[in-house]
Amino acid sequence: MHIDWWTLGLQAVNVLILVWLLGRFLFRPVADIIAARQAEVDVRLADAAKAAADAGADRRRAADELAKAAATRADALSAAAADAAMEKSALLAEAQADGERLRAEARADVERARREEAQSADDRAAMLAVDIAERLLTRLPEAARTIGFDDDLAAQIAALPAPTLAAVRADGAQFLLRTPRALSDAALGAVRDKLSAAIGAPAQVSVEVDPGVIAGFELTAPHVVVRNNLKADLERISAELTRHGHV
Repeated sequence: MHIDWWTLGLQAVNVLILVWLLGRFLFRPVADIIAARQAEVDVRLADAAKAAADAGADRRRAADELAKAAATRADALSAAAADAAMEKSALLAEAQADGERLRAEARADVERARREEAQSADDRAAMLAVDIAERLLTRLPEAARTIGFDDDLAAQIAALPAPTLAAVRADGAQFLLRTPRALSDAALGAVRDKLSAAIGAPAQVSVEVDPGVIAGFELTAPHVVVRNNLKADLERISAELTRHGHV
């Protein structure tokens, strides 16, 4: 097999450009987004702490008022003072319980918002990375978009279960091959020969040019769909990166 060093060099340059773009336009903005969200969370925590402090001041004022009322009526209304003291204790306990509940709810809300925002930021970053990668990969040289993919395609066909291969042969081994560019007669003949060897019968291959495949092939038959192309790879990567949001 002839190796086109010039094509490989261009691919290496594309990879370096991809790494540079990811560093400049993905990770730095994502870090800024996370820092901004962290600042927002800190503000919410500060507000919750202030609300708790205000609640404590209200409880202290209520306790002072109850104590003064109890002292004024102590001589003549000892029984009423005892009732007031009991009521004070109940109010303080209830106020403390309410304050604890409010603080717990505030902490839970802040933590939930932080998790949701972090997850959303991760999803946006993943989608942006995949989009950048797809844009860069579409700049591959035309010749590099199909080189080497036919071997893997044939290997995947050969690895199909025996009943599936039998069904393909029974249908006349008719295949539709989607490619990112038009194939020469020699290239199409090579693909046909490898598919024929994989299924054990002469393969009938029609070609459809689909630039959306980016690089590689997509092979379909009545019983088979085999995707050996960069578009399928990017879709799998995107699904894996965002999978946590649907678990």
